[in-house]
Amino acid sequence: MLKRARSAYAQINGQSAPFYGLAAALAMAIPLLVGSLTGRGAQGAMIALGAYLVALRAPEGPYGNRARDLASGVLMVAVGSAVGGLLSGHTWPAVIVVPPLIALGVAVPRIGSTAGLAVLLSAIRPPSADVIGIGLLELIGGLLTMGLLLVPWPVRRLRPLREALAEAADRVAEAIDAVAQDVGAPDPSPLNAVELTNPDLLAVTRMPDWEERRRAASEALTDARATYGLYRSGRGRGEPTRPERLIDALGRVLHETVTLQAVLEAAKNYPPDREWELETQTAVSALAARLRLLAGAIATNGEAPLGGEESAAVRRMGRLSEQIRRAGLAGDEDLVAVSLIGQVRRSIDRIAGEAASARRTIAGGLRIGIGPPRMPGAPDPRSELARVRRAVRTRSPLFRQLTRVYVTAVVSMALAAGLHIPHGHWLTITAMLSLRATYGETVERLVQRVGGTAAGSVIAAVVLTLAPTQPVVAAIVFVFALAGFALRPINFAYWGLFGTPLAMMLLDFSAPADWRIAGERIGLVAGGTVLSFLAVRLLWPAGHLERLPVQLGRMLAVHADLVRAAADVVGGERVRLPQEKVVTAERSAEAVAETRDRLTHERVPDTALIGRLRDAVRAAHRVRDHLIAVSRVTREEAVDAGPVPEILDRLADQLEEAAGLLEDPDDEDLKSRSPAAELEEELADLDDYLKKLTKRRRAEIKSGVGREEFTPLRHALAQVSGTRYTVRSLRRDTGRVINASLAAVGQDS
Repeated sequence: MLKRARSAYAQINGQSAPFYGLAAALAMAIPLLVGSLTGRGAQGAMIALGAYLVALRAPEGPYGNRARDLASGVLMVAVGSAVGGLLSGHTWPAVIVVPPLIALGVAVPRIGSTAGLAVLLSAIRPPSADVIGIGLLELIGGLLTMGLLLVPWPVRRLRPLREALAEAADRVAEAIDAVAQDVGAPDPSPLNAVELTNPDLLAVTRMPDWEERRRAASEALTDARATYGLYRSGRGRGEPTRPERLIDALGRVLHETVTLQAVLEAAKNYPPDREWELETQTAVSALAARLRLLAGAIATNGEAPLGGEESAAVRRMGRLSEQIRRAGLAGDEDLVAVSLIGQVRRSIDRIAGEAASARRTIAGGLRIGIGPPRMPGAPDPRSELARVRRAVRTRSPLFRQLTRVYVTAVVSMALAAGLHIPHGHWLTITAMLSLRATYGETVERLVQRVGGTAAGSVIAAVVLTLAPTQPVVAAIVFVFALAGFALRPINFAYWGLFGTPLAMMLLDFSAPADWRIAGERIGLVAGGTVLSFLAVRLLWPAGHLERLPVQLGRMLAVHADLVRAAADVVGGERVRLPQEKVVTAERSAEAVAETRDRLTHERVPDTALIGRLRDAVRAAHRVRDHLIAVSRVTREEAVDAGPVPEILDRLADQLEEAAGLLEDPDDEDLKSRSPAAELEEELADLDDYLKKLTKRRRAEIKSGVGREEFTPLRHALAQVSGTRYTVRSLRRDTGRVINASLAAVGQDS
């Protein structure tokens, strides 16, 4: 029990939002207290309700983005309150107006649940002639919440950006560390075969998963770019800002780390006779430590030390590499092994150089100018209409979820209106806030909501019975709002526990609720739970399975395009691999991964299908890493790469053919063709070509060419030896992604 309590405290301490809770609590409690002391409790409750609805939006990101999001919420609350006031006393017109707004919030994240809740909670109030006045009161409450949440703007304006940049640097450091721990490590399969459940033992017995660390670093960099993009200042300038330069440097470090990992894998198969693992591991670990220092300096705004630019471990690795190179020139080491160690040294030097560049950028301060304020841009109605038409035509998962929410809202409101259920709005609120895109997510949310609501309703009844005066209720609202909004990011059950009495006290501030109302609330929440369960269980399936062939086909097609771009780099037609193609390929794989995660939440998950999708996504990530490594190894100077461009083009052909088969399964049958076996002849040619380069290089040395001279033959040997193992791995993983994709749609190749 004590261990669970410590675990819960650690989770709360790491994910809670205390300032968010404090601002929301003050925005609600102050109007209630002032209203109760001045005899205007009803007006204070209206202001507090507007503050509550705006606080529900929980804006994230830079403060400028938060301000725009909150401003949109304030306007929606004011307009929604006025519309709801016009519907007050007209039950069936509300049944017609409110459900489309609830469904619109599902389709447009910018709207969310704010508009639907504002109209619904205003429509249930007694009719009033002062509809505009009520709307203005809720507008004041929304502005109060907005002001309190944005108070730290002047002193914390760059904090979201610093957090994103520090997270990116830390994740890249973890990826480098995963490479370091794999250098010279023993075979991990015996330990991996042992089933462990203790997380402490897992942390010390399992090697870091390179693929997971690499994806985490890539996602952190993507988040950092997105966060920087939300800052208006700096746009349109010819010279990149310091944050831009830092993000670009971290991106180059990650790509060079991918290259280093690939070359180290090749060096394991062709190691030199001399010891090299320990010095290499020490140098790579030192680079990871330097990046962690940079992450700390970013997070603390320069208060943590940056560390030095030079590294003794990197210099020792350089001296070892030079010794191995000289031994190779003397004939005491295999030239292929010598070339691979040279590639390792170059990758380490490049990472060290980029880390030094990032250090200088951070040392100068991550300043960014302040741009003029702007409201969020209005959506383009033509693009929105086209998106809606496409969703309806394809019956996309979003369209199905939107329709499911709409039907559930109509049924719940019609039941409340037709049966004249007191406080029937709780039925609709439960249904609209609990229904999720998948069966598993909905059931989990319903269980959390029912448990939290039952406990919260009992707490509310007890509190209101013991403390019926309005000033005391205002103080209790402050406590529950502080706890509810601060713990809301952690678990929805916390929100049900504290948010339920909070909502009851706000809606019934002038006439406090009692045990009867608490019992009704519990019963209505249970009824909304049943409606949500029936909706997700009986209404049409989510539609994720039907989209799989299209998503898998797109993933194969964009990876084929990336393979062709890599072939152009190897052939000298491109200078580097286009970053936008790498990002597009990564997003296509993540789309399949998201569908896989959705399928795990089905009522009866297809474990075989989920496993195939997992294999396809992991293989796609490895294909992308191999292409990055091949492109960066061959970027230095245009040389004759032998059959490598042809091999890459053949792999691209296989990916495109498989993508075409997924789009039109009756067009061609790939079962008779094995991607793993088709390129054996080309790969054998690559091995022969490498042997010829090795012989020619030895002959070149014997002929008197200077050992330090950089000749085309020396470049060719370095590049081909560095790409040989990676190309073989690329062929293998290309076959895996094709086979897993075809198997996922029932076509085993």
